[in-house]
Amino acid sequence: MSDLAFAARAVLKPIAEIAESAGIPQDAVEPYGKYKAKIDPTLLPDSGTRLGKVVLVSGISPTPAGEGKTTTVVGLGDALAATGTKTIIALREPSVGPTFGMKGGATGGGQSQVLPMDEINLHFTGDFHAITSANNLLMALIDNHLQQGNTLGIDPRSITFKRVIDVNDRALRNVVIGLGGPSNGVPRETGFEITAASEVMAVFCLATGLEDLRARLGRMTVGYTYDKAPVTVDDLGGAGAMTMLLKDAIKPNLVQSIGGTPAFIHGGPFANIAHGCNSAIATNTARALADVVVTEAGFGTDLGAEKFMDIKARYAGCAPDTVVIVATIRALKMNGGVSKEALKHEDVAAVQAGMPNLMRHASIITKFGIQPVICLNRFATDTEAELDVVTGWAEANGIACAITDVWGQGGAGAGELAKTVLRAIEVPSSFAPIYELQQPIEEKISTLVREIYGGANVEYSVKARRMLEQIHANGWDHLPICMAKTQYSFSDDPKLLGAAEGFTLQIRELIPKTGAGFIVAISGSLTTMPGLPKVPAAMHMDVDEDGNVVGLS
Repeated sequence: MSDLAFAARAVLKPIAEIAESAGIPQDAVEPYGKYKAKIDPTLLPDSGTRLGKVVLVSGISPTPAGEGKTTTVVGLGDALAATGTKTIIALREPSVGPTFGMKGGATGGGQSQVLPMDEINLHFTGDFHAITSANNLLMALIDNHLQQGNTLGIDPRSITFKRVIDVNDRALRNVVIGLGGPSNGVPRETGFEITAASEVMAVFCLATGLEDLRARLGRMTVGYTYDKAPVTVDDLGGAGAMTMLLKDAIKPNLVQSIGGTPAFIHGGPFANIAHGCNSAIATNTARALADVVVTEAGFGTDLGAEKFMDIKARYAGCAPDTVVIVATIRALKMNGGVSKEALKHEDVAAVQAGMPNLMRHASIITKFGIQPVICLNRFATDTEAELDVVTGWAEANGIACAITDVWGQGGAGAGELAKTVLRAIEVPSSFAPIYELQQPIEEKISTLVREIYGGANVEYSVKARRMLEQIHANGWDHLPICMAKTQYSFSDDPKLLGAAEGFTLQIRELIPKTGAGFIVAISGSLTTMPGLPKVPAAMHMDVDEDGNVVGLS
């Protein structure tokens, strides 16, 4: 059965019942149809000092075979709820662009999904549209300022923002605007990014409330003057109007899993150019309501989990109590040198060859003072001998490990994992970020390369070195680092699988995101506007005669 078929079979509860089960008063619920709603955190009862424990789900280095990280989040959430633990799931919103491209939707799979999956994967409650509008209003204000005399002295060549659209459209990566004569604007080269890559999205997901949202929007650097002084949104006077466009979107969205567990789905920043986590408001709203919050970080522990702990946890105060690392036999075999086409055949030696990747990811979590839990997400082609390689290593090294089948069984397939997680969150952790904010930017990057990626050196391009000087001059050294590199390898070479070490990481560019509050360090090639594959997923999608979605995955 397809994921859509599983979703279609599910019997959903009215959203008012889900809200009631989560302890949300009726006054705080703003329904969007029968099965989804926005929640106003300002109308929730005061939880006092009680805040739920945070279970962060991360993974080993992702592969084209797919590891089922989101599916694990949902299945684990259902399994924890089945034990009587008051549980809320917190996930990112899917981007429409990848839904119609190669990736498909992002609501889990099989029996472990958040619903209604078709609505969540498409327009949902309009948050992405609001963020797109706020971003593009800013761009209109910038170009109008240039047209109306440019009293701020903005160098058009230095503008760091682009317009956005939530569609994979490579033809928009590089464009020229303002053509057609003096009345049509100032001509300049620019381009489009996908909405998830906008700094407005990153700000939206790190803001702790409406006041913080407006302050962060105002601090965003949009470009530089001819004298290289930064120009902010507050300088343009646009933060108020942008906040107005986002005032309803900032409220978390409430839905449910197939198992009936409440789930907040809110915000969706890229896991490369940004921090790749759902909104801080959703996470902390869930913590105020539940005993345990199960949430997710993008990609593997080296990117998503590291950014959760070094960026999101710093700003939102939501350090994880344990980290679940999702691994699969298929992914381990690919890291051990097996092609995707040969994954269905038993290959114990390949699993053993791929184990250093899992070992490195486990060691990364321990460096933050947290003991990881290994989730071995089982596929039908896995053999007992292959599974034994992982469970045997975990036992020998004193690391908790549980085998799951959440796609096929939902929460029932994660019972052992839920018990393991409940034990893990009761063990006091000694959480600490991997670097201190007062360290120089170069030292922070070096720490990430050595301690997280296993590299030896860092090299900066001429462009990156120029920006380093500007960062120092503008007093931005205190900001954390958001590393943008390939997710497939610990290095900046996507073909270097396993547990690469001793390499030199190349920093091509540094981009201050002064509203979000981090410095993006770009290593290797990176696009902020994806393209469609030769046969886009959109080609197989439609609606039937009754208006039901078909072909969505």
